Amino acid sequence: MRFGLVGLGQMGRHHARILSTSDDVEFVGAVDPMGDRHNAMRSGEVFETVDQLLERGLDCAVVAVPTAQHHEVAMRFAAEGIHTLIEKPLAESVASAKEISSAFAHSGLLGAVGHVERFNSGLQEMKRRLADGQLGRVISIATERVGPFPKRISDVGVVKDLATHDIDIVTWIGGAPFATVSGQTAHKMGRPHEDLVVATGRLENDVVASMTVNWLSPVKKRNVTVLGEKGAFVADLLTGELKFHSNAEVVDSEWDQLAIMRGVSEGDTIVYAFPKREPLQVEHEAFREALDKGHAEGVVTLDEGVAILEVAQAIIGDAK
Repeated sequence: MRFGLVGLGQMGRHHARILSTSDDVEFVGAVDPMGDRHNAMRSGEVFETVDQLLERGLDCAVVAVPTAQHHEVAMRFAAEGIHTLIEKPLAESVASAKEISSAFAHSGLLGAVGHVERFNSGLQEMKRRLADGQLGRVISIATERVGPFPKRISDVGVVKDLATHDIDIVTWIGGAPFATVSGQTAHKMGRPHEDLVVATGRLENDVVASMTVNWLSPVKKRNVTVLGEKGAFVADLLTGELKFHSNAEVVDSEWDQLAIMRGVSEGDTIVYAFPKREPLQVEHEAFREALDKGHAEGVVTLDEGVAILEVAQAIIGDAK
């Protein structure tokens, strides 16, 4: 398949590295008026315009431009009949996201959203073990995504840039969409957009969710904790590590009042050993596999991208 890329910035350079070194991809090249300033290209050409890239002939494309430009570039590829992976968030607004999703659906094209955290090895392993029933019924999901301000950001706040990752994680791991959501935000850096959010909600299957996200913290953390009947999973997304903290077997008590109060008890902690791969590489493989199979299984669909933005917008609206 002949792939093209639009954008060679902080995220686009990583897409370029993967596309230009993949054996089963013919990487035509990338579009960026500023050129390959990160020296990410290992093959393919660098173009100044999308028109120049399209003239070379494409089957598929990756969109890694600033969020405000997603709609324009994605709609162009939909009109040209090109399957497209669009970096998250899908668009700047829910209305724009819906237009993109509709355009690809009407053209019979595969469109996907680059919520790369879903392909983190720790979360993939967690999802597999949850499906096996290791945790029993899931009670709550909590995420923490904090760290210093990323200089690459100019056009969105922390909700659409970072919390969209966590909205996707919560609904994917939890197995249901949000039924209710609320949020509190803070503006501490003098920018028009929020730089901190604490959001809480409940999924349609009654799982309780909380998401703490900011780019004000000097300590970088990326954690997901899933609490269930049999214990808790804790995934560190920076290392891909997954831990299981089990609820210990509690000895029956003959003292009725103590039996009422005992709750759960600390049990064993297991750090799982499993292969850890670069999430972006896994995301690209999932996109190409979906193309081969002719359906969107295994990728974050455009409809999911729309739903994620709807939740993000609801959090921003509630905070206001």
